[in-house]
Amino acid sequence: MTQPFSDMFGTIIDNTPYMKAIGASYAGVSDAGVTMDLPWREDLVGDPETRVIASGVVTALLDNCCGMAVWDKINEFKPVATLDLRIDYMRPALPDHVLKVTAKCYKLTRSIGFVRAFAYEVSPDDPVAAAQCAFIIPSPALKSQTGGVKS
Repeated sequence: MTQPFSDMFGTIIDNTPYMKAIGASYAGVSDAGVTMDLPWREDLVGDPETRVIASGVVTALLDNCCGMAVWDKINEFKPVATLDLRIDYMRPALPDHVLKVTAKCYKLTRSIGFVRAFAYEVSPDDPVAAAQCAFIIPSPALKSQTGGVKS
C-alpha cells in the first residue's frame, strides 16, 4: 500500500523558506483537513500596541495550508498555483496564542482544486479568518513532448 503524500508535509513545511522563517509547522491531517500551527512571536506582530500577528503572516499561512490541502486531495506532489484567494478577517488573532489553520479541498476538477480554510486559536467555530480559494493544477496534457506549453 502506498503511503499518503501527507506523510511528506512536515518535511515540505520545514523546507519552505517563508514557512520556516515564520516558524510554521505541520500539525496533521484529519477528516477536517490539513492543519498547520504558528506559534505567536514578537517579530510576527503587525501592531506593537495590540500585539496582534500581522495580517500578511496570516494570509501566507492560509495560502500555504490551502495548497497542501490540494496535495492531500490528489495524494501526490504536483505544482499548484493560487488562482484565487479570498480572505475574510473576522477578528484579531489573540496575542501569545498558537494560531492554527485548517484547510480542506472540497472539490477537485481536472485542473482546479477548490479549498476552504479557517485560521483560529482554539476552534474553527471562532475563526480569526476564513479563506475560500482555487488552485490551478497543471495537466500533463498541457505540455508538449519538449516540455513547453502548447499554444
